[in-house]
Amino acid sequence: MHAISLSQARLPATIEIDVTDEFGQSRRQAIAAERALTLYLNKREIVTLMTLGADPEALVVGYLRNQGLLGERGDLQAVHVDWEVEAAAVVTRRLPEDLEERLGQRTVTTGCGQGTVFGRLLEVASLTALPTTQLRQSVLYRMLDHLGEYNETYRSAGAVHGCALCHQETVLDFVEDVGRHNAVDTLAGRQWLAQSASETADIFYTTGRLTSEMVLKVAQMGIAVLVSRSGVTQKGVELAQRFGVLLIARAKGRHFQAIHAEGRLELDAMPARRPGDRH
Repeated sequence: MHAISLSQARLPATIEIDVTDEFGQSRRQAIAAERALTLYLNKREIVTLMTLGADPEALVVGYLRNQGLLGERGDLQAVHVDWEVEAAAVVTRRLPEDLEERLGQRTVTTGCGQGTVFGRLLEVASLTALPTTQLRQSVLYRMLDHLGEYNETYRSAGAVHGCALCHQETVLDFVEDVGRHNAVDTLAGRQWLAQSASETADIFYTTGRLTSEMVLKVAQMGIAVLVSRSGVTQKGVELAQRFGVLLIARAKGRHFQAIHAEGRLELDAMPARRPGDRH
């Protein structure tokens, strides 16, 4: 496989500012960085992404891949990010024949910061068949416990979402960004560029809502289990059923809500009921 020319333009995920607390005390506080990055594909302006800037090359590659604007990995020649002009230039050997049609159809999704899906991706009828990944309740709990060690930016600054690729309870890769769609795109870019040991991933975790956009992107990555500490939307449920994705929503502590779990979720670690729990 030919080498891809990649810049290394990572920036710190947080910056420090002066704040005054409720006691009138001044101190330095870390906050999440938010930077504009305009993406150009073969000199054609595509979109401006708001991001931490922690892994911009993987972000733009994953974004283009998930939007269907990049075909084969061998088509990719270069990804150069220049923060002085807030631009990412992606060079490929070929473009989709229906590029103009795709760019002319945009759906503003429910992603925080307003995600955008080009073309008719949300109407896609089929993808490569997903594996019928099995999940044990005990594995889910151990995975959630392990994930607590990874949200460094959230702990110090807040205002970000986190996403992870996991192989059962093992966390393979974890990304935080100002929008959950950026975090999943960055993971997709790293996976596609083979920059992480994530090709064995069979579970995707996000702190954000389980929307149609999230289900679609995870299904495109070939993963059939999607877990979130947040809730789920109607369209997310519909697409998950269509593609064969097991959804685990509101996964906090020992609580969760499983959707499309028939024959795939083994309840091997049911917690003891407490007063006030639903029956």
